Amino acid sequence: MKPTLLLLAAGMGSRYGGLKQLDGLGPNGETIMDYSIYDAMKAGFGKIVFVIRKDFEQDFREKILSKYEGHIPAELCYQALDSLPEGFSVPEGREKPWGTNHAVMMAKGIINEPFCVINCDDFYNRDSFMVIGKFLADLPEGAKNQYSMVGFRVGNTLSDNGTVARGVCAKSEEGNLTTVVERTEIMRVDGKVSYKDENGEWVAIEDNTPVSMNMWGFTPDYFEHSDAYFKEFLSDPKNMENLKAEFFIPLMVNKLVNEGTATVKVLDTTSKWFGVTYAADRQASVDRIQSLVSEGVYPNKLF
Repeated sequence: MKPTLLLLAAGMGSRYGGLKQLDGLGPNGETIMDYSIYDAMKAGFGKIVFVIRKDFEQDFREKILSKYEGHIPAELCYQALDSLPEGFSVPEGREKPWGTNHAVMMAKGIINEPFCVINCDDFYNRDSFMVIGKFLADLPEGAKNQYSMVGFRVGNTLSDNGTVARGVCAKSEEGNLTTVVERTEIMRVDGKVSYKDENGEWVAIEDNTPVSMNMWGFTPDYFEHSDAYFKEFLSDPKNMENLKAEFFIPLMVNKLVNEGTATVKVLDTTSKWFGVTYAADRQASVDRIQSLVSEGVYPNKLF
């Protein structure tokens, strides 16, 4: 069974301004996610599913979904603030979505095969899709609790225009993930890759330290684990009082790894990330894509 690609496209794009998922950066107006989908098709993925906000469904269908017809099956699901388990309600004053793992949960019932989760505004490069596509395709039928993540080398994932958020990872001798800690501010400080810790201090790390770029490989049992833990998350008064608390994928993964429920293989890639975290990143991304087209990595028109 071919794996499915789940694209998280419900983000507000607050730092970038506007719906960056719909921003054309390629020579014919291609979006970053067009390149991800093209690479995923090359890597053997058989279906794509988008998580979006319902309020830009029409725009999304017209500008994005229509172009994939005849190329690869595509489906939509929707992330909403009030998509909560029975017995829970949205805290008064909360406007922020519930986070990346909540977005993943929206695909339950739509995805019934091994799948890869990615962000729509990150350019992952083809090698990363090849690596995780092979892992998912090689899983035995009915496999459970055998997950993976692409561990990008942190030095390959920085922005020239400000800090970035990354999940900093540690792995065992067998290459399995032991911890992933979400670091919301990472940049070069005095030439060294560094993250800001809980005390506001900069901590230097090696350039080749694996980090999560939210490129995860799961089997469908992951949805059941997420349903159960999301109820725990919502039952914690701290998470209900904090109107910006989010149910991140690393939070779920850490729990499953720490309790021994699942293993997560850290897959190495030499891929260099780029994206549009900030508006100032846009032109550099346009230039990078154009150079890849000029080198023949991508055709001038994808779809």
